[in-house]
Amino acid sequence: MERQPAPTRPPRRRARTGLVSSIVMVLLVGVLSGCGVRLETPPPTEPVPDALEQVRRTAVADALGVAELATTAQRADGLAEPVIAELARVAADAHAHADALGGEYDSGLGLVDPDLDLPPSPSAVPAADPADVVSALSDAAGRSRTAASTTSSGDLARLIASVGAAQSVSAARLATLADVPAPPAVVPQMPVPGAASEEPAPTASPTDVATTSPGGEVPVLPSGLTASDFRALVLAEDGARYALEVRAARTSGDERARLLALSRVHGDRAQAWAELGSVAGTAQDPRRVAYVLPRDVDDAALVRTVQTGLATDYATLVGTTAPSTRALVVELLVEAAHTLDAWGAAPATFPGLPEQAAG
Repeated sequence: MERQPAPTRPPRRRARTGLVSSIVMVLLVGVLSGCGVRLETPPPTEPVPDALEQVRRTAVADALGVAELATTAQRADGLAEPVIAELARVAADAHAHADALGGEYDSGLGLVDPDLDLPPSPSAVPAADPADVVSALSDAAGRSRTAASTTSSGDLARLIASVGAAQSVSAARLATLADVPAPPAVVPQMPVPGAASEEPAPTASPTDVATTSPGGEVPVLPSGLTASDFRALVLAEDGARYALEVRAARTSGDERARLLALSRVHGDRAQAWAELGSVAGTAQDPRRVAYVLPRDVDDAALVRTVQTGLATDYATLVGTTAPSTRALVVELLVEAAHTLDAWGAAPATFPGLPEQAAG
């Protein structure tokens, strides 16, 4: 019988190849896991900004938008040198505002929040003129006042209130120099003594972002003022009244009329604070018969000294009073900044914030 050849074994190359592939995949997954990479990880997204971050970003965007317009407007035809110089100052102040507010947010992801209105790039900014800058400053100042009045952070409110005061002053200055319509003045209205406590304070959702300009609100007594705050305000305003009255008695003509008009404003305000703080006519009323006055200063310098102190006082109270009730102290800061400008003070980048000026 013829011998048959032994049967051959089936090839195992396929199985061996499959085993090698499995080992490679296991090793690859192990390496990727060790590097912190997960194949199923979704692409990164920008974090959702909270209410405070939205307020901050809006203020930064406003400042950078003003800077861009002011820089572009300097190239407009036929501008006088004082207007060009003022536009350059406005642009520099706006950049300082943006820096103090923390600058543009950058997560490092290279993504852009689609809900945030950022200023256009320089190449996209159309031709502008001083009237455009005045309008942008006025709009930004209104949003700053509202944000400062309502945001939950006292420190951020104080900074934004100062920025808004500077923007308001710049709008008025540029409008005068360029002979274009000026925005309406901010006129603080004191609450009516005895009725302020009956007036409900406006409320705001913690997720709301205030972006509309103030106007037409019923005056509300700031919540959070202490008895010491009331006495300090009465003393500061009455001291201003006295200093201006004494100086007015030593001059004449239009200067005398200006000093007397300003002294009456501060006298009325001192009385209102005394009544609102329930110290008028009591042993706790801090008003004095006379105050020590600075010597060897002219009328304008005296007014500037008085207003600088008031601006600092009101900026401080912006940071310590409650959200949605601080509109009055915000507006009093703005008014003090305008009075400083009217009496010859150099424009302050951060009115009421001496630490910024010192830095």
